[in-house]
Amino acid sequence: MTAYWTTHPGPLGDLLLTCDATGALTSLTVPGAPGAKGLPAPGAIRDDAPFAEARRELDAYFAGERDHFTLRLAPPPATDFRRRVWAALDEIPYGTTVSYGQLAASIGVGGPAVRAVGGAIGANPLLIVRPCHRVVGADGSLTGYAGGLERKTWLLGLERARTAVPAG
Repeated sequence: MTAYWTTHPGPLGDLLLTCDATGALTSLTVPGAPGAKGLPAPGAIRDDAPFAEARRELDAYFAGERDHFTLRLAPPPATDFRRRVWAALDEIPYGTTVSYGQLAASIGVGGPAVRAVGGAIGANPLLIVRPCHRVVGADGSLTGYAGGLERKTWLLGLERARTAVPAG
């Protein structure tokens, strides 16, 4: 099946986007992210056209004008557990954070499985649009992000600034 890729400039650097032949987004990575290794896949075609909507939505998000994405997603095959974790990520509201333990509890697991949840989050191929940056340590500390903690801090700052209630 044909795959496509492009890059898109943004405040976090040049994002690498890939999609399948139907135009569904298969990955979104940031410069230096571990998941970017091996992307784009051999034989993938550089073409900006399939990414027009992704570009619009990303630009609006970065401008503080969008709080969710409506893109069609087609991440690579994954275990049922990873798919459950990724679906739970999609449910974290804009401008909020949850702990790894809270996310684990939301899919009905706990204890040692929290580490597995962290692994599934780390394997998320759709950074930003699947908001793994909204998951924090149990004490609220910023831990783990494939795009780097500086980018995680920036994304959370963007979302908190937009959801902050003015004083007065």
